[in-house]
Amino acid sequence: MRHRTRPVLLQDSPKVASSIAFPLFLFVILWLVTAISVAAQPKRFPPPCHPNPFANRDMATVATRGDIRHLPDALKDRLSELAGRPHSQLPTQAYAEAHQDKPPFAPKPSQLFQYYLLDAAGFEPNPFTSIIPGVNDTAMLTAAGSNCGLSTIGAVRVVLEPKPGLPTDPNDVGAFIDIFTDISSLFVINNESGWYEGWMIHDLTVAPINNTPRSGGHAQFGAILRADADLLTAMGSHNNVPGNIFTTNGNPPHFPGPMDHFPDKQTNVVPIQLSMGAWNTLQQSDGHAYWEFNYTTNWIHPLYELPFTGGIPGTFEAGQIGALQSIIPGPGPSGGKNDPIRYGDNPNNQGVIQASGPRDPDKFDADDDSQREFRQRFIPSGLANEIFLDVYERLASFEPDVRDFSKRLFDAYAAEVARVDQNGDGVISAAEGDVDTASDGFANNERLFIPATQFNRFAVTREINDGLLAPRFAPSQKAWVMSGLLVRVSPAVPASEGEDGDDR
Repeated sequence: MRHRTRPVLLQDSPKVASSIAFPLFLFVILWLVTAISVAAQPKRFPPPCHPNPFANRDMATVATRGDIRHLPDALKDRLSELAGRPHSQLPTQAYAEAHQDKPPFAPKPSQLFQYYLLDAAGFEPNPFTSIIPGVNDTAMLTAAGSNCGLSTIGAVRVVLEPKPGLPTDPNDVGAFIDIFTDISSLFVINNESGWYEGWMIHDLTVAPINNTPRSGGHAQFGAILRADADLLTAMGSHNNVPGNIFTTNGNPPHFPGPMDHFPDKQTNVVPIQLSMGAWNTLQQSDGHAYWEFNYTTNWIHPLYELPFTGGIPGTFEAGQIGALQSIIPGPGPSGGKNDPIRYGDNPNNQGVIQASGPRDPDKFDADDDSQREFRQRFIPSGLANEIFLDVYERLASFEPDVRDFSKRLFDAYAAEVARVDQNGDGVISAAEGDVDTASDGFANNERLFIPATQFNRFAVTREINDGLLAPRFAPSQKAWVMSGLLVRVSPAVPASEGEDGDDR
């Protein structure tokens, strides 16, 4: 039985009790009324010049919606804030894409296991996001600054589909995952078929040591030799030890920040950027995108495009921007060129069989392998990681006498693609890159994919139709308009309502 102390003491003297308890009672009532009133009010944010007249209703609708009400408070607050702003639509409704495998086949809620909160403050200010005197202060705003300067913010929800027969662990590269991006205050792009593009970013880490080399002295997949490790450890202030995030100078990681300045002060980490697809905004500078993450989409742009984007210091001055295209897929500058008639985008309408129709990278699965797309320009994300190990970390076991970055990159790309490519065309086809396909002495290709949980950052870029698949000005921040860091959610929480009709 709980003992009540202070109330009992007050009751010992009726006169004292009446003189103290009544004001105390009034104070409690007033406090409760004030608390309830404050709780009922929506959060106050900087007002746009044309505010959302239904802000209270929209914020309450989103906060209590079935796909959002179980989310972590910070994410729920951000989505509610988006709903309270001027918008064309509320944050995207997330439907379940899985159901029970037995009657009554009820929907199984998707599970949120991580998210990213985005803004425009975590990188070098650029003409897309900032007014810079003498540069763009008299020009029309093109990306940020809508609604009288309302800040640009967003949220990315990453949820697992618990489909029968598929992994329910997001660390398993065979899992199927939905990604919802909701953005406020990015202007619509009107000219030259421009677009915004989201990127999940995995920063290269220092590989573990396996001192048993392959034939020819090359390190094993996903590993470095002791000789490589010794050279890495000697760099800078000795940051580059196995398990740490790799840095190009051996000093502690310097992630992109607002004090950066291209080209002399930039991040020293090595990003592997996975495209979330292209999108544009609606009226009210309101943007929404949806993308599916799985082994059919967890593929990275051809890395040999990087020296031609202008984002590596000195490459623009050398006239290299746009000097190479990957429209015809192949092994890159260190390999042979493929026939554009066989590997190009044929305009006839007979389909994909034997390159008889338009290239369609989404034709990944088929009962007949000849109907699967074989002209993929991308490569699996884990293979991109392996190429970067050759370039940056295998200083003793891969081309130790080659110091030129471009040559190391081109040679590593051709060499690592060849280990998976089974017909020698320098292209990883859908069949060759399938997670269940055996290659390079391994029973399957699971090693070729980076799990969603290892993409520790997210960025949005302002793209233009330059023909490249790599991010504009990659790997610099010069085309960034938003960014954010990974937030893990464990245990995962329900993050969908109802069921989607797409049964693929």
